[in-house]
Amino acid sequence: QMPGTARHDREMAIQAKRNLSKTTDLVEKLHLQCLARGSAGIKGLGRVFRIMDDDNSRTLHFKEFVKRLNDYAKMIDKEEAHEIFQIFDKDGSGTIDFDEFLVTLRLPMSNARKEIIMQVFRKLVKTGDGVITIEDLRGVYNAKHHPKYQNGDWTEDQVFRAFLDNFDSPYDKDGKVS
Repeated sequence: QMPGTARHDREMAIQAKRNLSKTTDLVEKLHLQCLARGSAGIKGLGRVFRIMDDDNSRTLHFKEFVKRLNDYAKMIDKEEAHEIFQIFDKDGSGTIDFDEFLVTLRLPMSNARKEIIMQVFRKLVKTGDGVITIEDLRGVYNAKHHPKYQNGDWTEDQVFRAFLDNFDSPYDKDGKVS
Protein backbone atom coordinates (compact mmCIF):
# COMPACT_ATOMS: atom_id res chain seq x y z
CA GLN A 1 0.00 0.00 0.00
CA MET A 2 1.10 3.52 -0.85
CA PRO A 3 1.99 6.04 1.93
CA GLY A 4 -0.61 8.78 2.56
CA THR A 5 1.29 11.65 0.96
CA ALA A 6 2.18 9.66 -2.15
CA ARG A 7 -1.46 8.62 -2.52
CA HIS A 8 -2.59 12.24 -2.01
CA ASP A 9 -0.08 13.49 -4.60
CA ARG A 10 -1.21 10.84 -7.09
CA GLU A 11 -4.88 11.73 -6.56
CA MET A 12 -4.07 15.43 -6.94
CA ALA A 13 -2.24 14.74 -10.23
CA ILE A 14 -5.17 12.70 -11.56
CA GLN A 15 -7.65 15.44 -10.60
CA ALA A 16 -5.44 18.07 -12.23
CA LYS A 17 -5.36 16.07 -15.49
CA ARG A 18 -9.18 15.90 -15.44
CA ASN A 19 -9.53 19.63 -14.81
CA LEU A 20 -7.07 20.59 -17.57
CA SER A 21 -9.63 20.07 -20.32
CA LYS A 22 -12.18 22.23 -18.49
CA THR A 23 -10.17 25.44 -18.09
CA THR A 24 -9.36 28.17 -20.57
CA ASP A 25 -7.45 30.36 -18.09
CA LEU A 26 -3.76 30.25 -19.02
CA VAL A 27 -2.38 30.58 -15.49
CA GLU A 28 -4.77 27.89 -14.25
CA LYS A 29 -3.71 25.67 -17.15
CA LEU A 30 -0.03 26.06 -16.21
CA HIS A 31 -0.85 25.43 -12.54
CA LEU A 32 -2.76 22.24 -13.43
CA GLN A 33 0.07 21.07 -15.69
CA CYS A 34 2.49 21.47 -12.78
CA LEU A 35 0.14 19.52 -10.50
CA ALA A 36 -0.33 16.82 -13.13
CA ARG A 37 3.45 16.42 -13.27
CA GLY A 38 3.71 16.09 -9.50
CA SER A 39 4.89 19.63 -8.76
CA ALA A 40 2.35 20.52 -6.10
CA GLY A 41 4.33 22.20 -3.33
CA ILE A 42 6.93 24.91 -3.13
CA LYS A 43 9.76 22.43 -3.74
CA GLY A 44 8.04 21.10 -6.86
CA LEU A 45 7.36 24.58 -8.20
CA GLY A 46 10.96 25.50 -7.41
CA ARG A 47 12.06 22.56 -9.55
CA VAL A 48 9.80 23.74 -12.40
CA PHE A 49 11.25 27.25 -12.09
CA ARG A 50 14.85 25.99 -12.20
CA ILE A 51 14.04 23.88 -15.28
CA MET A 52 12.58 26.95 -17.00
CA ASP A 53 15.60 29.09 -16.04
CA ASP A 54 17.88 28.03 -18.92
CA ASP A 55 20.60 30.61 -18.24
CA ASN A 56 20.59 30.07 -14.43
CA SER A 57 20.01 33.79 -13.86
CA ARG A 58 17.45 33.06 -11.14
CA THR A 59 14.92 34.96 -13.21
CA LEU A 60 12.90 34.05 -16.28
CA HIS A 61 13.18 36.20 -19.36
CA PHE A 62 10.33 36.19 -21.86
CA LYS A 63 12.14 33.85 -24.27
CA GLU A 64 12.85 31.24 -21.55
CA PHE A 65 9.32 31.55 -20.21
CA VAL A 66 7.68 31.01 -23.61
CA LYS A 67 9.95 28.09 -24.47
CA ARG A 68 9.04 26.21 -21.29
CA LEU A 69 5.46 27.46 -21.23
CA ASN A 70 4.90 25.56 -24.45
CA ASP A 71 6.23 22.43 -22.69
CA TYR A 72 3.71 22.83 -19.89
CA ALA A 73 0.68 24.60 -21.33
CA LYS A 74 1.03 23.34 -24.90
CA MET A 75 1.27 25.66 -27.88
CA ILE A 76 0.04 29.18 -27.30
CA ASP A 77 0.34 32.17 -29.57
CA LYS A 78 2.70 35.07 -28.90
CA GLU A 79 -0.10 37.39 -27.78
CA GLU A 80 -1.26 34.88 -25.13
CA ALA A 81 2.35 34.36 -24.08
CA HIS A 82 2.82 38.12 -23.53
CA GLU A 83 -0.45 38.26 -21.58
CA ILE A 84 0.52 35.45 -19.24
CA PHE A 85 4.08 36.78 -18.85
CA GLN A 86 2.69 40.12 -17.68
CA ILE A 87 0.48 38.33 -15.14
CA PHE A 88 3.57 36.66 -13.65
CA ASP A 89 5.83 39.75 -13.87
CA LYS A 90 4.24 41.49 -10.87
CA ASP A 91 6.82 44.27 -10.60
CA GLY A 92 6.96 45.00 -14.34
CA SER A 93 10.73 44.42 -14.49
CA GLY A 94 10.58 42.39 -17.70
CA THR A 95 11.67 39.24 -15.84
CA ILE A 96 9.96 36.82 -13.47
CA ASP A 97 11.74 35.94 -10.22
CA PHE A 98 10.90 32.90 -8.12
CA ASP A 99 8.66 34.80 -5.70
CA GLU A 100 6.57 36.18 -8.57
CA PHE A 101 6.39 32.69 -10.08
CA LEU A 102 5.33 31.12 -6.79
CA VAL A 103 2.78 33.77 -5.85
CA THR A 104 1.11 33.46 -9.24
CA LEU A 105 0.96 29.64 -9.31
CA ARG A 106 0.27 28.56 -5.77
CA LEU A 107 -3.26 27.98 -4.59
CA PRO A 108 -4.60 30.19 -1.82
CA MET A 109 -4.44 28.57 1.62
CA SER A 110 -7.55 27.94 3.64
CA ASN A 111 -7.91 29.86 6.91
CA ALA A 112 -7.66 26.59 8.85
CA ARG A 113 -4.34 25.79 7.19
CA LYS A 114 -3.03 29.32 7.80
CA GLU A 115 -3.88 28.98 11.49
CA ILE A 116 -2.05 25.65 11.78
CA ILE A 117 1.01 27.13 10.06
CA MET A 118 0.98 30.11 12.43
CA GLN A 119 0.73 27.77 15.45
CA VAL A 120 3.73 25.78 14.23
CA PHE A 121 5.65 28.97 13.43
CA ARG A 122 4.97 30.42 16.90
CA LYS A 123 6.09 27.15 18.49
CA LEU A 124 9.33 27.10 16.50
CA VAL A 125 10.27 30.78 17.00
CA LYS A 126 11.86 30.59 20.45
CA THR A 127 13.70 33.91 20.40
CA GLY A 128 10.56 35.94 19.65
CA ASP A 129 12.17 37.82 16.76
CA GLY A 130 9.79 36.41 14.12
CA VAL A 131 12.55 34.42 12.37
CA ILE A 132 13.20 30.68 12.69
CA THR A 133 16.92 29.87 12.91
CA ILE A 134 19.02 26.86 13.91
CA GLU A 135 19.02 28.13 17.49
CA ASP A 136 15.20 28.12 17.53
CA LEU A 137 15.13 24.48 16.40
CA ARG A 138 17.30 23.21 19.25
CA GLY A 139 15.07 21.50 21.81
CA VAL A 140 12.10 21.42 19.42
CA TYR A 141 13.52 19.26 16.61
CA ASN A 142 15.69 16.26 17.45
CA ALA A 143 18.41 15.99 14.81
CA LYS A 144 19.87 12.83 16.35
CA HIS A 145 17.21 10.69 14.64
CA HIS A 146 18.08 11.93 11.15
CA PRO A 147 19.73 9.13 9.10
CA LYS A 148 22.58 11.38 7.91
CA TYR A 149 23.35 12.37 11.50
CA GLN A 150 23.23 8.74 12.61
CA ASN A 151 25.65 7.58 9.91
CA GLY A 152 28.04 10.46 10.63
CA ASP A 153 27.59 12.33 7.33
CA TRP A 154 26.09 15.45 8.95
CA THR A 155 26.42 17.36 12.18
CA GLU A 156 23.38 18.48 14.17
CA ASP A 157 23.69 21.96 12.65
CA GLN A 158 23.71 20.50 9.12
CA VAL A 159 20.50 18.58 9.87
CA PHE A 160 18.88 21.75 11.24
CA ARG A 161 20.02 23.73 8.21
CA ALA A 162 18.67 21.12 5.77
CA PHE A 163 15.37 21.23 7.64
CA LEU A 164 15.21 25.04 7.38
CA ASP A 165 16.20 24.93 3.70
CA ASN A 166 12.97 23.03 2.98
CA PHE A 167 11.05 26.20 3.84
CA ASP A 168 13.45 28.80 2.48
CA SER A 169 13.42 30.50 -0.90
CA PRO A 170 15.33 28.30 -3.38
CA TYR A 171 17.75 31.09 -4.34
CA ASP A 172 18.19 32.69 -0.91
CA LYS A 173 18.91 29.87 1.52
CA ASP A 174 20.26 31.82 4.45
CA GLY A 175 19.22 29.53 7.32
CA LYS A 176 16.44 31.92 8.36
CA VAL A 177 12.72 31.41 7.76
CA SER A 178 10.32 34.26 8.41
